[in-house]
Amino acid sequence: MDPFVFAAVLLAAACHAGWNAGIKRTLDPLATTTLVAVGAGLVALPFVPLYGWPAQASWPWLVASIIIHLFYFAGLIESYRTGDMGQVYPIARGAAPLMTATLTTLFVGERLGLYGWGGIVLLAAGVLLLSLRGGRDLAKLDSKAVGFALFTAVTICVYSVVDGVGARLAGPGKANAYSLLLFVGIAPVVVVYALVRRGPPVFAAMVPHWKTGLGGGALAVISYSIAIWAMTLAPIAIVAALRETSVLFGAIIAVVILKEPLRTARVVAAGMIVIGLVLLRLA
Repeated sequence: MDPFVFAAVLLAAACHAGWNAGIKRTLDPLATTTLVAVGAGLVALPFVPLYGWPAQASWPWLVASIIIHLFYFAGLIESYRTGDMGQVYPIARGAAPLMTATLTTLFVGERLGLYGWGGIVLLAAGVLLLSLRGGRDLAKLDSKAVGFALFTAVTICVYSVVDGVGARLAGPGKANAYSLLLFVGIAPVVVVYALVRRGPPVFAAMVPHWKTGLGGGALAVISYSIAIWAMTLAPIAIVAALRETSVLFGAIIAVVILKEPLRTARVVAAGMIVIGLVLLRLA
């Protein structure tokens, strides 16, 4: 894999972990997630005229992705409402790479090779290991939180494949045009979801966290725009797997900022993820 693309996706992973931590730090995941979506849409909107429109062939994929992202945000909100970030975040992000690799192999025709599959499997195993016992003093995982996290993983898998294909159909140099319109489209959909869930009071709950939401929105645009661009240059499954290294940054944030306990499993998992990264770099 090209070293510049490799480094860019790792940067995207760090940005992704940052806005997810911002959601978990607040007391209201629904309000803050909605604000992140709105912030991302506001950040993306001024750039749409600069990058133009993606090719017509990509529009069905774009619309499908907007709908899928609604379910992604819903699952993410419920995951963070019921579980610790150190528990649900690794499950949601760790289960997705294997699903994505399988889906792209069967339906997109990508061939990953030994290093590619080895790196994805090892990275996914390390990510899932991070979820053991999470940040709670529990003898077992919280089943409700795990259920929402796995649901979120499915949505991650599906939107990754949809956006990878959509960006490739957007035309030469139009990956950013596709991603910017995606964020602009997601914002109103998530607002409607929040209004259905809670009604107008959700806006009052958003006000105390506006800095977190807008900052998170900017990080979300940077993070996923880089990933979508990378999917036009490298196999979707490998980019999606590299993106999940965000759990390393997430684990650091969870321990240092959110004060969740550092466990031996997290240290071992970090080593597995690093080895997986080396294999993916060689793929």
